[in-house]
Amino acid sequence: MTRKEKKALARILIAGALLIGAALAPLEGLWKLLIFLVPYVIVGWDVLWKAVRNIAHGQVFDENFLMALATVGALVLGEYSEAVGVMLFYQVGELFQTHAVGQSRKSIAKLMDIRPDSANVLRDGQFVEADPDEAAVGDVIQVKPGEKVPLDGKVLTGVSTLDTAALTGESVPRSIGAGDEIVSGCVNLTGVLTVEVTKPFGESTVAKILELVENAASKKARAENFITRFARWYTPSVVIGAVCLALIPPLFVGNWASWVHRALIFLVISCPCALVISIPLAFFGGIGGASRRGILVKGGNYLERLAKVETVVFDKTGTLTRGVFEVSSLHPAPGVPEAALLESAALAEAYSNHPIAQSLRRAYGQDVDESRVTDVKETAGRGVTALVDGEKVAAGNEKLMADAGVRAVSGNETGTVVHVARAGKYLGRVVIADRVKDSAPAAIRELKARGISTVMLTGDAQAVGQAVGQSLGLDQVHAELLPGDKVEQVEALLAKQSPKAALAYVGDGVNDAPVLSRADVGVAMGAMGSDAALEAADVVLMDDDLTKLAVAMDVARKCSRIVVQNIVFALSVKGLFLILGAFGLASMWEAVFADVGVAVIAILNSGRMLRGK
Repeated sequence: MTRKEKKALARILIAGALLIGAALAPLEGLWKLLIFLVPYVIVGWDVLWKAVRNIAHGQVFDENFLMALATVGALVLGEYSEAVGVMLFYQVGELFQTHAVGQSRKSIAKLMDIRPDSANVLRDGQFVEADPDEAAVGDVIQVKPGEKVPLDGKVLTGVSTLDTAALTGESVPRSIGAGDEIVSGCVNLTGVLTVEVTKPFGESTVAKILELVENAASKKARAENFITRFARWYTPSVVIGAVCLALIPPLFVGNWASWVHRALIFLVISCPCALVISIPLAFFGGIGGASRRGILVKGGNYLERLAKVETVVFDKTGTLTRGVFEVSSLHPAPGVPEAALLESAALAEAYSNHPIAQSLRRAYGQDVDESRVTDVKETAGRGVTALVDGEKVAAGNEKLMADAGVRAVSGNETGTVVHVARAGKYLGRVVIADRVKDSAPAAIRELKARGISTVMLTGDAQAVGQAVGQSLGLDQVHAELLPGDKVEQVEALLAKQSPKAALAYVGDGVNDAPVLSRADVGVAMGAMGSDAALEAADVVLMDDDLTKLAVAMDVARKCSRIVVQNIVFALSVKGLFLILGAFGLASMWEAVFADVGVAVIAILNSGRMLRGK
């Protein structure tokens, strides 16, 4: 418990003990009132003060006003123990609320620990401690073991492992070395790293995450807005109802004290604390629970929409696939070893920076001896020719083979095919493809298990798109699309779905930003996604694990169930007790249960989002 919560608990315990003592004291008249006023003031002075202050500011109809009016009225009527009891149990409910909100804030505040305190920046040949804001792009920083990485950059020297749990929720450390990209917010575990800064602090990963978290609570869900509007009309309505209950019936049947007492009970019952507190708490807890799993939800409204998703649309490259070309298969001509085929292709592509060339050299797995390669000629749309060990080697498509006077042999493989010929002899073909992410098949299975339709949109060729779609078991595949075509496809899917359903789009590239904005829920692929995608998205998966999407939906659906449970429970119990109170069938103590009891139960129910139960 916090210091403030401990003080509140001490007040409650002291007031409770004094209430018991006052109830047992054999006093009457003014002395009885005075002895009950002591615990009443101890436990309720802040409620009375807030009521007076809010009235002075024109905010009359709130829970503080209701509690002050009801308990002061009870004191006037001589119901001293009930007045103190109502205020006492109201403060118990407030303590539960404060503790629950505090727990939720702690779960979200853990993300705030990723903010670095300082950066070791190279200045005049020495590393000096400076504020991360002072480091510029191109500066060199040093990150020692145990320190947070303060800025995004590229590792220049050093080998280490990183704890990325605060960003991604992933507990397994990640290895990193010279040439690797490094993002701020991670914790360096082992070696000393020198890093070249590639982004200023304001544009770094950690700064963007902190901004998302800080703004998340400001975006209310529809249920939260409903409760706010409901309380605005509900509270003055019940006050007017209580006044009518106190004044009108006695004109016909008399017994003013009894009807005023009923009106005070009516006020205590009517307090909307359960709804006003528990509904925002459920969404706040949902955002906190998701953040602990490496999922950032930018507001309760997006969490609410995520619970209604019935269709998920995926980008292909970088989302369902790795976005990196790799050699998927080798098909040498008869009598040609695979090693000879791959070596000739890698040497021919020795001087090219094309992704296909890079993938061939990676698959070769050896240092390319560029001294063996001369007379390199790259033909756009065809491929590369070069002299390798004095022999002409051609690596490219069928058109290049035709130019070389060689007959290419085609197959049914899906991907980019590089045919290779050497000294006028066909050596075979190499198939290069973008591989499906390890987490993608499991993610699609989990979504289908939840009854969600899956669609893929890609700019790749139809054959490539269909192959990926079939391997993953997607419901629909739309290929050869430009960014504008993707928006049109999402528009068509939105037009077909029911009004209550929602559509989510998952992407990571700059060209995904328009579609992310158009979808009901835009989901971006974390720290490795583009800045435009992260800005346009409503939900951010902080690592490449697509299975987190199903986790995010489970959190959202659970949050929505708890909100509905709280609304139905609170309104049902209050409606029942309001009727009982109006007919004189509910006492002040039963009114306390209808107010504080319902609030505590609703808060505990919302607290399940914090506990993950």
